[in-house]
Amino acid sequence: MKRKFKVQMLFWGLLALVVASCKSGTGDSPEPEPTGPTPLTWSKPSHFPDPVYDLSKNTMTEEGVELGRFLFYDGILSRTGNIGCGTCHQPAAAFTHHGHDLSHGVDDRVGVRNSPSVQNLAWNTSFFWDGGVHHLDLVPPAPIENPVEMDETLSNILEKLRNTGKAGSNSKVNYPKLFQKAYGTEEINSERMLKAMSQFMMTLVSATSRYDYYVQGDQNALNSQEKEGLSIFQQKCASCHTGTLFTDHSFRNNGLSPNRIDDKGRSAITLDVTDDYKFKVPSLRNVGLTAPYMHDGRFYSLEEVLDHYANNQNSSKLSVIEVSPTLDPLLLQDPSRPGIRISTAEKLALIAFLRTLNDEQFTKDPRHADPGVGNAF
Repeated sequence: MKRKFKVQMLFWGLLALVVASCKSGTGDSPEPEPTGPTPLTWSKPSHFPDPVYDLSKNTMTEEGVELGRFLFYDGILSRTGNIGCGTCHQPAAAFTHHGHDLSHGVDDRVGVRNSPSVQNLAWNTSFFWDGGVHHLDLVPPAPIENPVEMDETLSNILEKLRNTGKAGSNSKVNYPKLFQKAYGTEEINSERMLKAMSQFMMTLVSATSRYDYYVQGDQNALNSQEKEGLSIFQQKCASCHTGTLFTDHSFRNNGLSPNRIDDKGRSAITLDVTDDYKFKVPSLRNVGLTAPYMHDGRFYSLEEVLDHYANNQNSSKLSVIEVSPTLDPLLLQDPSRPGIRISTAEKLALIAFLRTLNDEQFTKDPRHADPGVGNAF
């Protein structure tokens, strides 16, 4: 009986020590309860218009943006595992495929169009050169399911994402945990995936070029030649490349001769012959960084672009405006010589101005960079 009593006393004594330890804070504290995703306030630059994208239907969070950034760069979205969105949309080139006239996809297959810039998409009313997509959330499936670009299906991608973090997975990322941080549970579905990618792309806002500082009141942000170029631009180019975003989001035939595949642009979407050879007017922000130019990347310099619009007969045949039934009327103001009158001096001033639209803060922002999951470009 004495021994049993001693054992009981020892048990209660140890229990008292444990309780005292917990109360005094010397024991292990319980894991904190998850607080949920961290809200992220998205605000437009003061001199920009209101965005088109409806954030009330996709509330941004720090964890959602980070998930989207991992997905954007990860080759897991492609059939071969080595082509991510960031392959053809590289930050240093304002999220274009610098130096490539046409995009390169899985198995080094060559696409049919130049990779457009992924910037300021919050203000886009349509996407891609032909405007075939009208919502940012629906942009990724187009390259993902294109047999030349990423050649994958959403269902396969979701399965691959779910298997990350498991034994045998080659992924550098545990996506179930990233989805849990972003959405509260590990559930991985297409809606969550696409909305996270939209959240990341919403952060890709270019609004800190020298031109931006100029329009916000810094008169010394541009030199005299650049200001002259701005004046010429407003007279001769701003009908299409208008406003803060330098595009009216329209589709126009700018007189390019049809390429070898006879890409008819917008009419492939609308099935309307009056849209033949019309392509979306691109934004000119960061245009000094996004060569080559045009939907098929046929021009490798801004000089070549301006030679085309000036209809320079002494330049290559590719820079001679081709007259067709859908040629934009703005290029037909003088039927005897289509194009825009641009002198050599004006061309130099225009190029000087266009380079003021380059935004190094945007292209070098570490928040936009590959987090370490991308593959060789």
